[in-house]
Order: sequence, then structure tokens, then C-alpha cells
Amino acid sequence: MADKHPELKSAKLADVSIKRGAGGETHQVAEGEVASLTTRQGVPVSDDQNSLKLGRRGPTLMEDFHFREKIFHFDHERIPERVVHARGFGAHGFFETTESLADITAADIFQRAGEKTPVFVRFSTVAGNKGSSDLARDVRGFAVKFYTKEGNWDLVGNNIPVFFIQDAIKFPDLIHAAKQEPDRGFPQAQTAHDNFWDFISLMPESINMALWIMSDRTIPRSFRFMEGFGVHTFRLIDAKGKSTYVKFHWKPKLGMQSVVWNEAVKLNGADPDFHRRDMWDAIQAGDYPEWELGLQLFDDDFADKFEFDILDATKIIPEERVPIRRVGRLVLDRTVDNFFNETEQVAFQTGNIVPGIDFTNDPLLQGRNFSYLDTQLKRLGSPNFNDLPINAPKCPFHTFQQDGHMTLNNPRGRANYEPNSWGANGGPRETPKGFRSFPTEEAGDKRRTRGELFADHYSQARQFYISQSETEQTHIKDAFVFELSKVETPEIRARVVSHLINVDKTLAKLVADGLGMTLPKAAEPARKPITDLPPSPALSIIKNAPGSFKGRKLGILVSDGVDAALLTALEKAAKQQGALVELVAPTVGGFTASDGKQRPAKQKVNGGPSVLYDAVAILVSAEGAAQLQQEATARDFVADAFAHAKFIATTEDAMPLLEKAGVEPDGGVMSLGGPKDAGRFLELCSQLRFWEREPKVHAV
Repeated sequence: MADKHPELKSAKLADVSIKRGAGGETHQVAEGEVASLTTRQGVPVSDDQNSLKLGRRGPTLMEDFHFREKIFHFDHERIPERVVHARGFGAHGFFETTESLADITAADIFQRAGEKTPVFVRFSTVAGNKGSSDLARDVRGFAVKFYTKEGNWDLVGNNIPVFFIQDAIKFPDLIHAAKQEPDRGFPQAQTAHDNFWDFISLMPESINMALWIMSDRTIPRSFRFMEGFGVHTFRLIDAKGKSTYVKFHWKPKLGMQSVVWNEAVKLNGADPDFHRRDMWDAIQAGDYPEWELGLQLFDDDFADKFEFDILDATKIIPEERVPIRRVGRLVLDRTVDNFFNETEQVAFQTGNIVPGIDFTNDPLLQGRNFSYLDTQLKRLGSPNFNDLPINAPKCPFHTFQQDGHMTLNNPRGRANYEPNSWGANGGPRETPKGFRSFPTEEAGDKRRTRGELFADHYSQARQFYISQSETEQTHIKDAFVFELSKVETPEIRARVVSHLINVDKTLAKLVADGLGMTLPKAAEPARKPITDLPPSPALSIIKNAPGSFKGRKLGILVSDGVDAALLTALEKAAKQQGALVELVAPTVGGFTASDGKQRPAKQKVNGGPSVLYDAVAILVSAEGAAQLQQEATARDFVADAFAHAKFIATTEDAMPLLEKAGVEPDGGVMSLGGPKDAGRFLELCSQLRFWEREPKVHAV
């Protein structure tokens, strides 16, 4: 291990207690002595980086007792909430196949265009505890349970197509490093601390993911506005047994959108349930969230020629190389009846697949298949967790499994084993239509290793960075500076920056300058990076903006005397765009418009900050502006909207409030002369943000 990570040679362990024997006696490791890593049985471990495989790219072997013990203990660390993805929110819906895929898979769900399959989807954060906030900078889980006619299929993915690690044996270490530091119990739901970045700095394979998590992808505006990915390479198997490789993508109908970091921080304070509330409100309003299912399909010939290993979960296949074939749509149209019964007790497993879909030898996927069943037993307390309604298939099912805590479906009759000679009364039998694994030929030495191409840790990180817009690149730089500024150990900061040099020297220099440190020597790459990979525009959020304000929310700050005709025109224009409107007033009891009519408000100004909205309009009367100038939260409403590059509509009467908030109008601030201007403002809002403002705001 020390050969792979020279930095660890100088590590010192002091006063570390390791339990030995049934008597609980301990061994004190003296300062300066480096303890040997062992199993819980005291067996020294020679390789803690790779699970045991058959050949360099072969499947993970069940006899790997070290991996089994490590994952087993990790899966049972927490009760009752999930170890990861603890904070989640789920909804019911359906998946509709829009074209038959009978030519590439025998999976029943993909046979008939127009057929709908029930689904349950759970979105989540990864690192935070169950009670953490929605807008943490974090990966988002995107797990879909399809209740197909041939059994349940779980596509358990994230909103980012790559992952931190290549081999599941490192998963406990990754999550231990990302979670609260064990001696102090904080920070939670954030990676801005020494342990996480220490781990990342010693795991070059994580650098591509580090670029992704420092991007705006990890602070999405809504679950409805983020992509989803199956992450791994899977197989589709047709009726004749032919295999086609596949990567799964979810594309949001409303397009992608994120918030800026300062906005995320304030959203967590204003509404820690912001994502949950957004999803709930959209479904309750009949504005059903929707995604398209896209497939990247390729064969062995492509896999052999591709610059990277298709079994490496830290890599993507750019959409420009393998276009996405859109084959269905996912619609969420019903909220849960009981959060605990459904969202908390739903059990996803990557191992839940159906005939026509199969695994590859991706070592991270192989480990996940092993781990998920184990962790469900610990959380839900019984091997019969599949009998819970949220987990039970909606098609007929027949097994000889029996007993256990809370059993509901013991086999009837005499037979509880197979084979038996009891004929028609003997229970279920094997069927030629049953699941069959794809018959790959595997050969090789039994060893702890990885494929050679797994050693390229920087090329795709560079490709991701150069694919971003200038605004997004600035956000990535700012995120690295913020997170590493929370790291107390200078050596850790230096190691992270040393990796960034291999990604992009300008980025590394900007991060180093932001940290007030000298640019270190570049980390020595295990494999020479490819520096001429072309940009992939599909990787940018801003470059793929939807060009519509549909599904977004307009916040209108009003007061007594507000122009009734203008307010009505704005509400009408927003509705035509498919957007929601919330009225924010000095009191939640409401206001009296210029036509003398009293109207209720959705939010009181100090409880409805502008971070809750995608664009704002300041329609207060002259008297209202004079009143609200004295209200700090009203000034913040305007100032934050401006600082977060949002489009702002205003009137002449409202200008004193803008001036008091320190806002100097620019191209993203539109003065409304009357109702006729309402439509033009909503068209302006379709750009979502006025990014030209952000550098100027940063400069002041």
C-alpha cells in the first residue's frame, strides 16, 4: 500500500487500540509504528484496493473473504436509517415504452410500444443523515423500481454518470471519509472537511468525480430539473441470446437547472425541505415530472477500440461518440400515501434484474450486487422485506422460501422443496422462459487487480472541465476553493491541487491562488493522460438550457396599492408559460390591490426570500416601497435575486427599494411600463439566469 501511496510512509499512528481475542485485550500501537491492516480475525491484508477477480477484467469472486467481511460490517453500521441515501423522497408513476426494443432485448417491458409499467422512484442525497437539508452539495440518488410483468427491475443510479471509485471494496472507505468525522460527529451532509479530501487526494481514480461534484450538478434546482444515470455498463440480451452493451440515461423533460452556491446555502436556511416541497407541489398541481429514458448501445468492437474501459465506473462514453436512443418516458403522477410505509421501506437492489437484462464485470457493480441484499436485511429486519407492498412485485410470484420474521407468504400444501414428485400439487417448477445469464467465457489468474485502462485517472476529468461554459468553470473553481478552505491540513490541500494540475493547469493555478498557496508539483500519473479529447457539449448544464420557463416559479413582491392590471397580466403570462406564481407581501394576510380588491399572499416577506424563486418581480406601490425599504428581508429579497443572476421585473414606483438594496439595473432587470410588458418579461425569463451579471457581482 505504501508503494502505491508514498505519502503514507510518513504516517504516524498514536495510541490506537485494536481489540484482540474474546477477552477484549488490546494492543497499543506506539507513536511512529505503522499498524498492519488486518481482517477482524487478525489476518494481515496485502491489498485493500482491489477485490479478488478472475483475470484483470473478470468477475469478482465469492471467495474474497476480506471484501465480504468489509462490506458485511459496513452494511450493518447504522440502524434504522440507510447508511447512504438516508434522506430521500419518493413518488409513484409509470414508465411508457415509446418504441419496441424487441430487436435488442427480450425484456418484456420493452416489447410493446405504448405499454405502461408501474414504477416507484426515490430521489436522495448520499452523504447527509435523514434529517439533513435538501440543498447540500452532494450527489443525488435516482432509483427507479419497475414493476414489470416478469418481476421487479431496479435501476439504481445517480444524477451523475460516474462514481468516486472503481472497485466496491473501497466503498466503506469512501463513505467513512465523506461522513461525519468519527471523533467529533461533524460535519454532516458536506464534504468540506479533512477526511474526505484526504481520501480523495490519495485516490487519483476519484479525480474525475471530484470535478463533477464541484460542478453545479451537485446543487440541482429541483429533482425535476436533473438528469439520471444507471452509471454502470449493463447488457441487453435478445431472444436469440445476443448481447448488446447499454448505458441508461434519464433526460428531464423540463431541462437541466441548478442553483448557485450562495443561493443553496440560503435555501437550506429558508426551506431545508426545498426539493421535497417542489416535487410534492408539482405533483399535487398536476404538473407531473417527466423524463425520457435514453440508451447508449454499443458492441464489443466499440468496447475494444474505446480509449477507456467500459467496465470502469469512473468513466463515461460521451454522447457525441455513442448517441442516445430515446425509447420511453417516465412520469411521476402520485405522491405516497404514507412516507414511512413507502419511501422509507422501499428496498432497491442492483441485483434485481429481469430476463433480457444482465450484468457486466464492472467491479463496482459486482460489489453492489453483493451488498444491497445484505443491507436490506439489516434495515428492514427480516428476509421477508419483499413482502412489504412497496417492494412486492405486481406480477404473480412463486417460491419455496419460508418462515423468518413477519412472513406473509409461506408455501401452501405439503411441498416446500424442489425437486419433488408431487405433480401438480408440488408447487412451482423451472421454466424455459426464466432468467438466463449471458454465457461469457472467463479465464485468467485469480488475483487482486484491475484492467490496465483503469489507470487513466485524469483524461476524462479534463474533458469534463473543458466542456463547461466559462460560468460553470468559474463555479467549479470557486467550489474547490471553498471546500479546500475548510480543510485544516495544508498537505491535503496541496495533494488535491497537485492532481488538478494534471486536469487543467489554469484551473489548478486559480484554485491555488484562491487558497493563497504556491502551486505544488504535479502528481505523478499512473498512466499518461490523453490531452486532446474534444469537448462534449452534452456535459454542460448551461449549454443545454431548456429555453423555457415552464415548470419554474415566479415570486412577485407586492404591497397595498399594487397595480392590479399589471399583476394580473404577469400571472396570466406566467400561466401561459407553464410557470407557477407566488405572491410575497408584508403580511401573509394579504394586500389590497389598486382595484380595491383584497387578495391573500402565499408568503410573508421575511419567510419568502427570493432564493425560493427562479425569477422575481417587484411590483410594490410607492408607499409600499417606502415601507419595505426599512425591512431588511425586503432589501435582501431584491439584493439576493440580483446577486444570484436572476431576472428581475420592476416598476418606477419600486425603484427606491432597488436603490436601497444596492441594485443598479442591468440587462437582466426589466422595467415594466404596463400590462403589455408582462409577456416580454416572461420570455426573458426563459433564459433562466442572466449570467453576464455574475462576474460583475463577484468583483464587488
